[in-house]
Amino acid sequence: MNEPRCNSDPTGDTLQDWIQEMAFHVKKIDPKHLVEIGLEGFYGPSTPQRLQFNPNTYAQQVGTDFIRNHQVLGVDFASVHMYADSWVSPQIADTHIPFVISWMEAHIEDAEKYLGMPVVFTEFGVSSKDPGYNSSYRDTLISTVYSSILNSTKKGGSGAGCLLWQVFPEDTDNMDDGYAIVLSKSPTISSIVSIHSYRLNLFNSLCSTKCNWSCKKKKMLEKILYHDEL
Repeated sequence: MNEPRCNSDPTGDTLQDWIQEMAFHVKKIDPKHLVEIGLEGFYGPSTPQRLQFNPNTYAQQVGTDFIRNHQVLGVDFASVHMYADSWVSPQIADTHIPFVISWMEAHIEDAEKYLGMPVVFTEFGVSSKDPGYNSSYRDTLISTVYSSILNSTKKGGSGAGCLLWQVFPEDTDNMDDGYAIVLSKSPTISSIVSIHSYRLNLFNSLCSTKCNWSCKKKKMLEKILYHDEL
């Protein structure tokens, strides 16, 4: 399921019942694969103290409830999306990057404190069709997201990964809705992605395969983590 909502029931009870039923059903058929819900990450009525992190008031009316939904037995990791240009304002603004940082920090904290599971930011990006868009902003957005993930990972936190929306193969420009990135045509983004992947690979290679998400012993030299020339 991708981005489930139930606007007809903002209490979240209807969607919660569906998630419980489907998680049990899927696990019964296949207990060996990880199950996630595909949520955007909006907070709901079960956690009024977290509503402040929602991008707008409408977000709490769509029937989803991040913490409650992920407490369902059978759900293995949390999923979150990030689209400041859709949720905060379509015009690229100075408020977008601070929102992304606080949004990620809040969900990583919740995954550690309340859920005890990794969280993957399964979609994030920005449309080149947005008013005020420029490639420098997209570079900053991607770097910010990667930095937040790395900061969590190096501390043994719940930040497990992020998926850029979306990388396109060459000669598919006719399908671009504004979010497409062709790496061969975007050398700066290609470099950012490559460096981030390299850092994570180095970091994970130093960690025993027996490590879990609560491991606090993972360390990495500062130059490996932060020097862009790597």
